[in-house]
Amino acid sequence: MKQILLITDGCSNVGISPVIAAAQAKAEGIVVNVIGLLNEHEVDEMGAEEIQEIARAGGGTSRIVTPAKLSQTVQMMTRKTVAHTIQQIVGKELQHILGDAKLESLPLDQRAQVVQVMDDLGETASIKVALLIDTSASMKQKLSAVKEAIYDLQLSLQARTGSSETAVFHFPGTGAHQEEAEMDMDWTRNLANLNRLFYKLNMRGTTPTGPALLKVTEFIIGTPAADIYENGNFRHKDTIVTGNAPIGKDGILSDYIV
Repeated sequence: MKQILLITDGCSNVGISPVIAAAQAKAEGIVVNVIGLLNEHEVDEMGAEEIQEIARAGGGTSRIVTPAKLSQTVQMMTRKTVAHTIQQIVGKELQHILGDAKLESLPLDQRAQVVQVMDDLGETASIKVALLIDTSASMKQKLSAVKEAIYDLQLSLQARTGSSETAVFHFPGTGAHQEEAEMDMDWTRNLANLNRLFYKLNMRGTTPTGPALLKVTEFIIGTPAADIYENGNFRHKDTIVTGNAPIGKDGILSDYIV
């Protein structure tokens, strides 16, 4: 199960639409979750709207939180996405077996067995979470909370039975990659690797969220960006995503301030 968890505090202002980039990630089988990180009494209505749209297009959830609530929100969203994905998989299998019948139509003992299978899969399924962190200038005072949240997520994932790996990117990048994401940490289960996160950042005002999402999608699926983005269109197998990103009804969007 593959996820991108985007943590940002404002609107994108460089490059392609992050909503379209999130839709492409979803088409590649990657769920995009988004956390808007705002200080107490800080309000950004445009940023909040964009956060909702990115998550909806990426088939994920969005939350707007303060730094104090970030760690528990990161863990909750990651596990909720796993549970939702498992429910979808099991639901499709049951539909194939039962036709139009619902889970509730099964005898109680069989229903309990299905629920147990879903619970077991939640702990044993392989998970990969790529964290994409906005490090534009306005995020400077919030990065300590971000590092703590990543560390706590890693601890939480290590408690699972199944394989759990995280990778970390920040944007904007530096040098030739300043309009994309830059990798801080490749796939790992090792907490010791977190010590070098965000070392010597050159924090600037640009927020290229769309190009950053595309870069991380490329990293996860192992396909160069040029192969999935051409002439303003995203290509996925026999489909083209263009214009406004489609909003799938299977998105699990839920937004509130915590």
